[in-house]
Amino acid sequence: MDAVRAVERLTRSIEDFNSLFIRLPASDRLNFSALSVLHTLSRRGPCRLSDLVRTEQIKQPALTSAMAKLERDGLVERSPDPSDGRASMLSLTSDGRSIVSRRHADRAEQLGRLIDRLPPADRTRLLGIAGVLDRIVQLAGEQDGKPDERSGQ
Repeated sequence: MDAVRAVERLTRSIEDFNSLFIRLPASDRLNFSALSVLHTLSRRGPCRLSDLVRTEQIKQPALTSAMAKLERDGLVERSPDPSDGRASMLSLTSDGRSIVSRRHADRAEQLGRLIDRLPPADRTRLLGIAGVLDRIVQLAGEQDGKPDERSGQ
């Protein structure tokens, strides 16, 4: 298989996996956009609404509405931006962090059950790929001019 076809196959596999993984049952009744915002805030830390508009790829009015609901639900809080008093920084509350943590634990448990059904050699190969995927995320962040939050770079 040539490199182009191999990348196309990998892309399809990742898309299929993402579709499955996103649909794994959640522990909380929040829509995808709200969960994505909570996850982003947990990974990046406090940020402005304008930063979330870029990362979440939704229009500002929709995100503003979603953030207002997350604030009302006690999952996100605002604080003054220390570098610009006119702006606000958004961050997770302890309840917001708890949801992200529970969702991660639920997904890890469910994924673990699926992985356990693989032959041992496939399990080993799959579990060894996390570092490569982390590096791809880091490279994508560098390409976008944003450091990868996990690596602290």
